Amino acid sequence: MKFRFFLAPITAAVILSGCATSQPNVAETDEFKELMNRQAQLTAENNRLEEMLDEASKPELLPPNAKPNHCYARVVVPAEYETETETVLVAEESERVTVVPAQYETVTEEVVVEEAYEELQVIPATYKTVTEEVLVSEASTELKTIPAEYKTVTEEIMVSPAYTTWEKGRGAIERIDEATGEIMCLVEVPAEYKTVTRQELVSPEKTVEVDVPAEYKTVTRRVVDQPARTETVTVPAVTEMVEVVREVRKPQVQKTNIPAEYEEVTKQRLITDADMEWREILCETNTTEDVVRRLQVALEQKGYDPVWIDGVYGDRTRNAVIQYQQDNGLPYGQLTMGTLEHMGVEL
Repeated sequence: MKFRFFLAPITAAVILSGCATSQPNVAETDEFKELMNRQAQLTAENNRLEEMLDEASKPELLPPNAKPNHCYARVVVPAEYETETETVLVAEESERVTVVPAQYETVTEEVVVEEAYEELQVIPATYKTVTEEVLVSEASTELKTIPAEYKTVTEEIMVSPAYTTWEKGRGAIERIDEATGEIMCLVEVPAEYKTVTRQELVSPEKTVEVDVPAEYKTVTRRVVDQPARTETVTVPAVTEMVEVVREVRKPQVQKTNIPAEYEEVTKQRLITDADMEWREILCETNTTEDVVRRLQVALEQKGYDPVWIDGVYGDRTRNAVIQYQQDNGLPYGQLTMGTLEHMGVEL
């Protein structure tokens, strides 16, 4: 893809058409000269960019790490300069002789009216509150009766043992008369049991000796922290302020050395030349009128007139963007994402 800049012809046409209808005054002539100078600069810059873009249009020079649906373009990365400061001698060292007259002033002096002295001062005692534990009763032993301990035991007791007995039975052939035999069955009756609950002694009642701990009580009382004492204190002197006139400085001849005068001169030293690099840019694929409108508002707030706030990325908006990029040392030639970030415009 090959990029071209057509800013210079368009700008020249606008300027010439605006000047053809009326006779310019002095201010308009100066403005016209300024615009023509700016036009010449833009034309020279466009020519240089076209040369660099011709070199960049080789098929092997493509954006590295490109992402789908993102736009890229080769932009001019400005040359980088380093500021150097050099000290230059402006005036040689010299000497100035000045006669300084005596100087007097009215001052206020402090005069002692009463000398300092010492006296004894009584400092009263100080007290503090302390809390301590007082023994109420000594530790001792006492006899304690532990009652007997029982447990409940449940068991089964046989009431009657198992036995067998004959009972009348039923069958297919029942007894018809006295001559036929009746049916008899031998039946086993199980033993019969009864559940009985009783208390069983586990441990008998006993008497043991146990320890009774000592008993204490917390008592709060007021005690002397520092006893009363006397100290020797110094009573300061009593003074009074008096105004007097005195000589502050005698007449003298004063020689003043005037040091040499130097000046700091700042120079720019080229570190790296301008170059062309691939940068992600704003294009029709990834922009909206709202983004362009907010870009135009930001340009206007920063003093770069886009002419219209209409959401259209036209020539005047493009020129304002390039001027902003150059003034701030940013890569220029296209509206890069870095420029939007620098201006605080979000997508």
